[in-house]
Amino acid sequence: MSGEMLLIAAMLLPLLTCGGIYLASRVPDLREGVTLLGAAALFVVAIMIALKTANGMPPEISFGEAMPGLEFALKVEPLGAMFALVASGLWVVNSFYSIGYMRGNRERNQTRFYMCFAIALFGAMGVALAGNLFTLFVFYEILTLSTYPLVAHKGDAKAQRGARIYLMTLLGTSIGFLLVAIIWTGALAGSLDFVPGGLLQQAEGLTPVVASILLLLFAFGIGKAALMPFHFWLPNAMVAPTPVSALLHAVAVVKAGVFTVLKVSIYIFGEDILNETASRDFILGVACFTIIVASLIALTKDNLKARLAYSTVAQLAYITCGAMLATSAGFMGGALQIAAHAVGKITLFMCAGAIYVATGLTNISDMRGLGKRMPLVFIAFFVASLSIIGIPPLVGGWPKFALMQGATDAGIGYVPIVLIVSSLLNIAYLLPIPILALMAPRDGAEPKPFRRPGGAPMLTVAAPCFTAALCFIMFFAVGPLSKFLTPAMAGQVATVTVAGGPQ
Repeated sequence: MSGEMLLIAAMLLPLLTCGGIYLASRVPDLREGVTLLGAAALFVVAIMIALKTANGMPPEISFGEAMPGLEFALKVEPLGAMFALVASGLWVVNSFYSIGYMRGNRERNQTRFYMCFAIALFGAMGVALAGNLFTLFVFYEILTLSTYPLVAHKGDAKAQRGARIYLMTLLGTSIGFLLVAIIWTGALAGSLDFVPGGLLQQAEGLTPVVASILLLLFAFGIGKAALMPFHFWLPNAMVAPTPVSALLHAVAVVKAGVFTVLKVSIYIFGEDILNETASRDFILGVACFTIIVASLIALTKDNLKARLAYSTVAQLAYITCGAMLATSAGFMGGALQIAAHAVGKITLFMCAGAIYVATGLTNISDMRGLGKRMPLVFIAFFVASLSIIGIPPLVGGWPKFALMQGATDAGIGYVPIVLIVSSLLNIAYLLPIPILALMAPRDGAEPKPFRRPGGAPMLTVAAPCFTAALCFIMFFAVGPLSKFLTPAMAGQVATVTVAGGPQ
């Protein structure tokens, strides 16, 4: 299949899946079969796109201009190909999980749920494969709008409030800041294309002050990256069903945000301009502040999903930090964090959902004794926690190592300290959860019985076990992944030492 046909297939498959889900709405087994088939087909297409990119034949296609100067185009580079693989691959896993969760929890409006999920993946794939800022912005907004009904899925007052905060924050930041930055960039550079080394390198009249303002507009306009103070939408979105939380925190939404931060840093600014831009240091400081403060807030949360939400805020800031280091190793660390955090955090959220379906429990303090009754779930949770902390041989260790190397290359001494403190805080708010689950209930109380016979549905247990295994497998695959990503690092050769030797 040609590269152009692969790109068309990547965009059509989620939409065809959405239509198939609607047509099969009265037959649940068929509806879910369509979901799985569509997700699997999209993953295969993403693999084929990545292989063409690795072989030096990255696909690209133009669909014409929406208006003069605004071309609607797709163009693949390694960073986008990796994001497409992460999003489509984890859609397959999350689809299996969603079937077990939605049936086990007897959720309503399941057809609408699966349809919105498919449209959200359409938006995520568009962000990953966008050839310019205009195309990326269009799909960025599609992703926001398609996930709003998912956040509001339960339909109660709390869900509606969380969804309003979600929508208003993301639309407000993207229209108020990001759109202004895109228009300004186009006026300066005469183009919105992603250019290796940085589009703004060719911009006439780019002063240090203008560059600083533009970087601030991009950094805070990409609200999906959840950089403080525009992070509060993410904890409020926890009212959604757990498969949606996994989508928001691991697969599509937040990863689209931090992917965009990296893409703008590498292909719009470039390493040279970033290093000469004064606001770069301010944004780097905000990212480090976000890492520490969000981790401290996570420590105070007894609700499991709330704790994981603030953990996500902190972990996303690693990627912004890597982008603002403006070194090849920093960019590489941010890119590796997208993949490593995705498999680790989706595992944690799926474990939280399995616990809820089986017991109805949401608070960590109520989970004493559950470890012996749900051993596979808590083993998966423990493995993913170790990966988030950064302990070898789990994939989460590589991004932290690369970020530390990037900070050393940039001569910024406080970033490694922030990362070490963050790892200690990760230990403090994640490991007590599986440890507490092994403890006997207080005062000899009987463990709370499962609210459904047999406990959690098999699919809600098998899915996190699979992604926990990926945390281990990907540790040894990081060498080839690093080599694949190197051409995306603005033409700079990454010197991160990984398994298999320097890349």
